Amino acid sequence: MARVPLLQMNDIALTFGGDPIFDGLDLVVQPGDRVALVGRNGSGKSTLMKIMAGMVEPDTGTRVLSPGVTVGYMDQHPDLSAFETLGEFAASGLEPGHDYLVERVAEGLKMKLDTPVATASGGERRRAALAKLLAEAPELMLLDEPTNHLDIQAIEWLENELQQTRAGFVLISHDRAFLRALTRATLWVDRGQVRRQEKGFEHFEAWRDKVWEDEDLNRHKLNRKIKAEARWAVEGISARRKRNQGRLRALHAMKDERAAQIKRQGTAEMALEAGPKSGRKVIEAKGISKSYGDKVILKPFDLRVMRGETIAFVGPNGAGKTTLLKILTGQEDPDTGSVSHGTGIEMAVFDQNRSTLDDNASLWENLTSDPEMRISGKSDQVMVRGNPKHVVGYLKEFLFSDEQARAPVRSLSGGEKARLILARIMARQSNLLVLDEPTNDLDVETLDLLQELISGFDGTVLVVSHDRDFLDRVAERTIAMEGNGVATAYAGGWSDYRAQRQEDEAPAAKKSEKPKAPAKDKPKIQQAASGLSFTEKHRLEALPGEMDRLTAEIAKLEEFLMDPDLFTKEPVKFKKASEGLAERQQKLAAAEEEWLELEEKAEAAS
Repeated sequence: MARVPLLQMNDIALTFGGDPIFDGLDLVVQPGDRVALVGRNGSGKSTLMKIMAGMVEPDTGTRVLSPGVTVGYMDQHPDLSAFETLGEFAASGLEPGHDYLVERVAEGLKMKLDTPVATASGGERRRAALAKLLAEAPELMLLDEPTNHLDIQAIEWLENELQQTRAGFVLISHDRAFLRALTRATLWVDRGQVRRQEKGFEHFEAWRDKVWEDEDLNRHKLNRKIKAEARWAVEGISARRKRNQGRLRALHAMKDERAAQIKRQGTAEMALEAGPKSGRKVIEAKGISKSYGDKVILKPFDLRVMRGETIAFVGPNGAGKTTLLKILTGQEDPDTGSVSHGTGIEMAVFDQNRSTLDDNASLWENLTSDPEMRISGKSDQVMVRGNPKHVVGYLKEFLFSDEQARAPVRSLSGGEKARLILARIMARQSNLLVLDEPTNDLDVETLDLLQELISGFDGTVLVVSHDRDFLDRVAERTIAMEGNGVATAYAGGWSDYRAQRQEDEAPAAKKSEKPKAPAKDKPKIQQAASGLSFTEKHRLEALPGEMDRLTAEIAKLEEFLMDPDLFTKEPVKFKKASEGLAERQQKLAAAEEEWLELEEKAEAAS
């Protein structure tokens, strides 16, 4: 028996001024559908979702919702002006006495329901819109970037919630791991056309590349045919003018077909250029801590950042990741301890709040007003890595049009604002990149390019992100801040951190089940270490963990360098990994020697 669709749209067309956004669009959403809605920034994904929700009226076509079906839409910019608190807004669509549904969702999203709307941040407002949608539980959920401004724990909670729902849903998200885990079909918005594949996001990129490959092949064949027919038209038509008018008309039709083809938007021409090399030691933090009143953000913490490392900072919202980043980079002072920087540091910062952008000024003005890009006496040029470039030409490298160059920044989407900040920081040479939530709102292609640039960057990178896939691709070390003031370093990216943490928790759980051993049964190292100084005793206890970490990092680098094609295909990565391996091997040898010396000293004192 055929299923009755939740939603059906037929022959939808929509135009905003210039070229049509959609034309002749047909779309069906079935009960239980789990659909990824993907496409480049500015391709019309959010607009399509608003048409599906009935919030935007198309120029032509029909939208049919099956009788009794309810649709819920999570807006990126919800209007909360009629409500006092976030909780009041989130519960506004529920039957009396069902507030507990909002409370359950708010707990999972770590959202404070009593937060006044007047003081709520953009991220808190979006969480309230998400809580409202989940509490109402419609048959069809339309979710526009639901993971933005959520920390990883909240993203995993939402992922589990959607895995268990019986409702159909359509997702727009930049989070690959989230989309891979949840979706079973994909809608791809590309140059006004919407294609559907009955496979989840995991298969999207292979599908996209095949479509583009076929397009290029067909365009090449068409160009060859036009070239051959045009030569015939010049050389052979005069003798057979009347008989060959049909062939001539076919030539004109082919030319019209080529002219009607919509050119694919290219990839942003982003580039990172490292400045002069910094010193080998980039940052050294000793005993740094931070509190705000009674709230402990960071307990005493040591960290050494070496040249060429990419270090990720993860943890719940409010755990102190951005604060630690600011302390390490000298933007904020610690309460205790010290931070020293190596020589020759040239830093570029990506601010998650995008406070460096003037929303009321144009893109052009935002670039030419930047002190590091401004060229004296030139209002139409900017300095890009030591070379002057026309403002519009540089903006086009980041996929902005001529019209957008003169438009105010407030007219941009979130992903476009992120690209504009990247344009500013990539215009300067730097050897220390500080990236605080750079992945929010970026489309898949731009994320891919950013990841490649970071991996090939001949400098040091500190990055805060909640994108698990991105962290796995770029991070060599992960600093975990879990909300208790303790920061812990782990080798590798997000998946490596989770695996190591589970290994750490398993022995601890087993140990807690056993009765405590009497003092005489304590391990020999604890008895013997009593003859050491406090610093030496602490160092002896810390060294095994440090040696384990170095061993894990060495194993990871050795596995990476086993690729026989790495040297020829990725010489920069090969060089960076080889240097990192040698450096860690030296550190491991020094740590083992230090441990043996302290162990011998402890035994001599016993």
